[in-house]
Amino acid sequence: MDTLDYNSFAEKCIEDLKILQNKFQKEYNLNWYENWFYSQTTGLLTFSTGDKELNFKYFEAGSFSEKSNTWKWSWDNNHTLDNVKERTKLIKEFGQKSNFAKLTNGYFQSDEYEAWEFTAIAAKLTNGIGTYRPVSDGQLQIFLVITEFVDNETAQNIKDKYVECSAHEYRRRAFVCRHLNPVTKVGFQEAFETFEDMELSDKDDFQAWCNECENVRQKEGEWNDNSMAFANIKVICEQCYFEIKELNTGHR
Repeated sequence: MDTLDYNSFAEKCIEDLKILQNKFQKEYNLNWYENWFYSQTTGLLTFSTGDKELNFKYFEAGSFSEKSNTWKWSWDNNHTLDNVKERTKLIKEFGQKSNFAKLTNGYFQSDEYEAWEFTAIAAKLTNGIGTYRPVSDGQLQIFLVITEFVDNETAQNIKDKYVECSAHEYRRRAFVCRHLNPVTKVGFQEAFETFEDMELSDKDDFQAWCNECENVRQKEGEWNDNSMAFANIKVICEQCYFEIKELNTGHR
């Protein structure tokens, strides 16, 4: 790769992508599915027909504006969440080493063919298993690189970790006692020390309760039927959780 000029490298990536896409399509037959949905929050791309689902992990290579004829790498897009653009930093690093300006500039004039070139390069450098461009709104095209297949049980477990919040849209879930709220200081006890955007293991969730609940828990000696009934746990989103934490502790 180091000896190739940019145009030769891009053309090779396009040819490789054609082969990759044919293999990907034969294996998963995406055209059979009637619906598609992708979530930056979960990092999942889901296809469905009726109760049949097909799930993949993905990252966003970038976007092409039909209105301004410009390409924007996702690493340069503040509206794209970190978890679905982290891998594009590999493309930027490769571009810096190879002196390929189109891989290091975040935003510039381009066309739709080049957008596919950039996506092909992204798939090549990250060992993607396929690519997908969701139906556009006529102005902005989003180009996704699919990284791995996810079985439905695992995908559901990932989705179950998130809740829809009227104030903060779709966020990771958190569990708090009925007394914790965004306006009244009632104390803040946590199952473990937390901070915003921290990674959680599959078995962990954000969990907190007030000082009164802690007194009942200590009186009972554990979380049991009585202490749990007093706490009356409710589900909120991660953002609400840290706003409540900041109210009670002064830090997030």
